[in-house]
Amino acid sequence: METQEKPKKKFNPAIVIGGLIVATGLFIGIRSWIHSRHYESTDNASIEATNLPMLARVAGYVDSLAIKDYGEIKAGQLLLVIDDREYKIALQQAEADQQSAQADLENAKAGLTNAQKSLALAKSNLEVQQVRLNKSQDDLKRDQALFQDGSITTKQLDDSKSNQLINQKQYNSNQDQVGSALAQINTANAQIQRAQAQIETRKALVDLAKLRLSFTRIYAPASGKIGRKAIDKGQYVQPGQTLFTIINSEDFWVIANFKETQLEKMKEGQEVNIELDGYPDVEIKGKVSSLSEATGAKFALLPPDNSTGNFVKITQRVPVRIEIDNLPQYKSILRGGLSLTAEVKVD
Repeated sequence: METQEKPKKKFNPAIVIGGLIVATGLFIGIRSWIHSRHYESTDNASIEATNLPMLARVAGYVDSLAIKDYGEIKAGQLLLVIDDREYKIALQQAEADQQSAQADLENAKAGLTNAQKSLALAKSNLEVQQVRLNKSQDDLKRDQALFQDGSITTKQLDDSKSNQLINQKQYNSNQDQVGSALAQINTANAQIQRAQAQIETRKALVDLAKLRLSFTRIYAPASGKIGRKAIDKGQYVQPGQTLFTIINSEDFWVIANFKETQLEKMKEGQEVNIELDGYPDVEIKGKVSSLSEATGAKFALLPPDNSTGNFVKITQRVPVRIEIDNLPQYKSILRGGLSLTAEVKVD
């Protein structure tokens, strides 16, 4: 009896492919699980840079402009000049007022000198008159004794009395002159103090005029690039008006917003892998610099108020600052606001 041969099973490639897919998925899953135990990552992150808004500090017409949209500038470079003619005139007026106050001080000092000389003269005259008064008083006493003895006439006694009275009045007048000279000295000293105070005031006004004049020339406080400018030559600007913004190219950093559930093992100094969305092939390293003391929601214009009864629990995000290692190497590709993925090695 012939034995019937069992049919051979046909090779099914779908089984092999399915097995490979399962194995690959399992490998990727295990690898991702192992990776997630050592890293925390987020794509809610971006490059940050210092934006320096340049404001007008005085009013006037723009006389010259040495910038263009997104143009590169250097620290100390003259960027803009406001018409300064009226500020120069104001400075000249302030300097003239200061010179006038200085002249008033010199006049007050001269008045003090004259008053001191007048006082010295009045005191000298008073001393002389004191001698004359003493002599006239002695003569009157002597003539009164002689008159009692009948040695002199009534007219001679009257002459002695008249002479003593005249000398007394002259002495009193000289005393008044001394008092007047002292008053003049006090007045001169007061005028000197007033003139000195006026000079300080005028000096402050000169300094203010110089300061306002300096505000007509705007220099770059840092190297970087110009954002979109909001002015042109000949335009009238007001104090406080934003003219343009400088993006400081000397310093870039990363702000990454991690979920609150990712912060358990995160701390300062941990290594970070940074991948820019626009430059995925560029490997950038960094370090955690600091963690915010509040969630991003607390910095919102209208922070949520959970006490109103409309509470819905939402996973909060906490801003984390990351410093970029070897920053000069990447400055050519860094731009404020670029999106990226930050991956922190937490273990």
